[in-house]
Amino acid sequence: MARYVTVSAIGARPPAVDPARTAGEAVEVMTGHLIAQLAQVWPDQPDLIVLPEVCDLPANYDETSELTLKTYLAARGDRILQALAALARGHRCYITYPALRALPDSTWRNSIQFIDRHGDVATIYDKYHPTIWENEAGILSGEQPVVTECDFGRVGFGICFDLNFDELRLQYAQARPEVLVFSSMYHGGLMQAYWAYSCRMHFVGAITGTGGYVLSPLGERIAASTNYFNYTSARVNLDCRVAHLDYNWERLTALRERYGARVKVVDPGFLGSVLISSEAEDMSVDRMITEFGIELLDDYFTRALAFQAAHRPANTN
Repeated sequence: MARYVTVSAIGARPPAVDPARTAGEAVEVMTGHLIAQLAQVWPDQPDLIVLPEVCDLPANYDETSELTLKTYLAARGDRILQALAALARGHRCYITYPALRALPDSTWRNSIQFIDRHGDVATIYDKYHPTIWENEAGILSGEQPVVTECDFGRVGFGICFDLNFDELRLQYAQARPEVLVFSSMYHGGLMQAYWAYSCRMHFVGAITGTGGYVLSPLGERIAASTNYFNYTSARVNLDCRVAHLDYNWERLTALRERYGARVKVVDPGFLGSVLISSEAEDMSVDRMITEFGIELLDDYFTRALAFQAAHRPANTN
């Protein structure tokens, strides 16, 4: 059954704060900044909003003294978290809050606190692959990937440098989130599409100063911000599966002939794979696939590897 969710990504660049202002005033500036950024997407009635990495940190604080940064973070506490939680509760949506987070042992994490529709922190993801600079600054690695169940589907998380490492990507490929939220200062280039396709998931990225992006499980761009607007929103259907064309040509034709506009088959070209989505209110894409015996992409690749192993030439050495 069609399972639509509206996602928004905001690639806002944080403002600089006058160093003469107090830490408490800087927190007020950043709170107002984030409230204004979120206001851009309220007309779209999003179910999920993704904000960029360390979204509440003034742009010039990496150039000031360590004492200034620590003073700011101490004054901030959970004030911005509570402000975002109130907005999530009022608009009945999920919001990512990417920020530096202090632990009781005085170490830090670069985290996404995932706020649910009730304004509660549903889960926390700590950046699995901090940069060397972050480690030197006392920001330590997360212990595991995180996938959480939302009322619309399964959501996973990634932050910036994470996108460079296969270890984490392969763990998500096994965990099967339906949406990956990516908060970053680094765009990632082709890695965005590679992660989306290799994990068979939608990808929602918010990149500081660069913009917001929504990709399909084929790695195709569904929506993106522009040079005029730093945000984007898209309505995506999570009741979808990826299948290879091999051995499925006639089955896909029969599927479309049977269900017409109640099914969508998207071919991006050159990939050999298609995205099948149910647009029906009374039938899931899995039932459609089962009815016509359509082989999914991962099943096909598994079968191909097994067939190759069974037909390798004998070792004559």
